Amino acid sequence: MTTTQAQAPAPPVARRTAARARHTLGRATATLARSAAIFVPVFLVATFVTFALRSLSGLSPARLQLGEQATPEAIARVEAQWGLDRPFLVQYGDWFNGLLHGRLGTSWTNGADISSLIGVGLGVSLSVATLALLIGIVFGFGLGTLAALRRTTWVDRAITGFVTLISVMPAFVVGIVLVAVFAVGLHLFPSAGYVTPQQGVGPWLAHITLPAVALSFDVVADVARQLRGSLVAAYRENYVTGAVVRGLSPRRIFFRHVLRNGLGPALATLGLKFPALVGASVVTEWVFGLQGFGRFANDSAQSGDVPAVQGVLVVSIVLVVVFNLVVNLVLARVTPASQRGV
Repeated sequence: MTTTQAQAPAPPVARRTAARARHTLGRATATLARSAAIFVPVFLVATFVTFALRSLSGLSPARLQLGEQATPEAIARVEAQWGLDRPFLVQYGDWFNGLLHGRLGTSWTNGADISSLIGVGLGVSLSVATLALLIGIVFGFGLGTLAALRRTTWVDRAITGFVTLISVMPAFVVGIVLVAVFAVGLHLFPSAGYVTPQQGVGPWLAHITLPAVALSFDVVADVARQLRGSLVAAYRENYVTGAVVRGLSPRRIFFRHVLRNGLGPALATLGLKFPALVGASVVTEWVFGLQGFGRFANDSAQSGDVPAVQGVLVVSIVLVVVFNLVVNLVLARVTPASQRGV
């Protein structure tokens, strides 16, 4: 409900701009404070549970290195070398201190630094996931907006049917089709592999385009559905009826009232999709021959490399929290409900 208040004399432009900047900064600070209040305890509990994974799993570096027939003395000697003979809380304290300094430990299988291993795989997955997210935003927002503007028409029904179809298509199946058509058939893109941006932006984009398109289908479908539903609901609100009665143009009604109030669900969907794109693309990475974050997580779990799995879980937690924080900041900036603290 909108209340009409007496309009005070407009302040000078400089004062009005400064007041608006302070208000925006205050909202951003409040959003950061609320997110930190949630993030800190969740992060502490999650890291504790993650570190307890080794004790719960019953795995040991000694059994990986010496085999199942190792003697108790040999197992005790190897575990002592890894510091696993110390009290659990002492081990957790050392691990958490290293975590705060960016050290995720050492791999049980090859003795490599886990931070470096994850960094390599994360660079690959972030490249693909970012491009997939951009594709999902462009086409999802475009299709969702068009369907809402042409609601109940054949255009709306066609878009709804299309996004329903692509939402049930597995990414690895889409990836195989893309490789067969655009890599093998038309020779427009490489069929597998990855190169870094330092080796050339063109080759880098060529290698990540097909896997990004394969992963983007689900993002396009979810964003389009959420945006279409929220925009149609916004068109039914009283403030839109009031804007029509006041004679505002359809363009102004859409951008100033409908779109800003309907963005929330679509943006919230993106907050969940990006971390999932980074960590849940194991099969797609296999199809395209990518050594990404998801494949590293799968290989670590298969080999019983507990420190590597712990590192993967911690990085996944941070990705979820950071990206959702970004989404919350955007929501606080663009949606009226968030600006009112709703």
